[in-house]
Amino acid sequence: MSRDKHQAYGSVPGLPGDPPGGRRAALVWGVGVAVYFVAVIFRTSLGVAGLDAADRFHVNASALSTFSILQLLVYAGMQIPVGLMVDRFGTKKVLVLGVVLFTAGQLGFALSPSYGTALASRALLGCGDAMTFISVLRLGTRWFPARRGPLIGQVAALFGMAGNLVSTVFLSRALHGLGWTTTFVGSSLAGVLVLVLLLFFLKDHPEGYEPAPGSAPRPGAASVRRQIAAAWREPGTRLGMWVHFTTQFPAMVFLLLWGLPFLVEAQGLSRATAGELLTLVVLSNMAVGLAYGQIIARHHAARAPLALGTVAATALLWAATLLYPGDRAPMWLLVTLCLVLGACGPASMIGFDFARPANPPERQGTASGIVNMGGFVASMTTLLAVGVLLDATGDDYRIAFSSVFVLEALGVAQILRLKARTHRRERERLVASRVEAVHVPA
Repeated sequence: MSRDKHQAYGSVPGLPGDPPGGRRAALVWGVGVAVYFVAVIFRTSLGVAGLDAADRFHVNASALSTFSILQLLVYAGMQIPVGLMVDRFGTKKVLVLGVVLFTAGQLGFALSPSYGTALASRALLGCGDAMTFISVLRLGTRWFPARRGPLIGQVAALFGMAGNLVSTVFLSRALHGLGWTTTFVGSSLAGVLVLVLLLFFLKDHPEGYEPAPGSAPRPGAASVRRQIAAAWREPGTRLGMWVHFTTQFPAMVFLLLWGLPFLVEAQGLSRATAGELLTLVVLSNMAVGLAYGQIIARHHAARAPLALGTVAATALLWAATLLYPGDRAPMWLLVTLCLVLGACGPASMIGFDFARPANPPERQGTASGIVNMGGFVASMTTLLAVGVLLDATGDDYRIAFSSVFVLEALGVAQILRLKARTHRRERERLVASRVEAVHVPA
């Protein structure tokens, strides 16, 4: 039985042919994670610079939200193409291109003299950023045993949130101490550093674990369509996309753009206090991510309950905050909201844990791209809705943030529709792989 065949059925721990993991794997994978870490710093830098960007480019709420919407539109639109690129060309080539693009975008944003050029820079950044996370997930599947998949994914996301923490804590302080241009130009040097590490130290797979000949997708439109269609036909891929769609966007919208204005303008907090609450979201995300990764690695059946429980808790806390009597919610409620929002990122990673066992290694990039597209489409939609509703209602954040509930309801309906079908397919695949492991010589 081939190594790739074994990896395709990652539900069975310790299958022969799994990559060995170990120190070398951790070092190589760490280079990929460093790239993702820097990409998230650049992605979320606008979250702490939103008010400064509005003043610098003289724009209103809708125009300000266009920065993040365009960035996420490019990111989401690139997910399937990037997945296909990773499956065909490997991780290193795609990551190199991604680093060059997102570093150029961050530098361009620093030096942009107008709103139009700043928009173009954020689009370029989003294009490069789109190439990082799927590549890191693919790198993990090539270097670590399949049973480590959930934990590896959560740890990668944890380092991404550490990048968010850098934006929240350090970039915000640098912005007010050093100014716009110095802060963004200085941060772009991190992209140059990880590019050097990437070129010298990253390898697509361990020695002796090369992909099977002919497993990469062939060039041509017909092959691409077959690759996407095969991944989409798997209910686990679609369930993963809807889990990602439903869980990721509340925290993404809060951290990427609208959290700071909401806390300052609607809740009357100082920028320093609002920054501390955003930091709390990031710290909660990191802690919950480790817990979720350990739980899912030990108890595969916990995936759906964790995802749906996170959605329910998020909806409950948002409703309590927006409906609280009076003009402002109390600090204890805002703190609780931020703690719960911290679980959204780890819950979105569960989507990949549904798609991973549903697809063979040669389709992992494509399937991950479909999953990852879900949350960013939801985030983009909500960013636009909040901006438009704020302008239409005279900055009524209660009405604007109510758009969160519409998308959550849509996502939950789809998760419930696909959950049983996915579990049935996984059981069938697990039985088939055990029979084949017994009767087919390795």
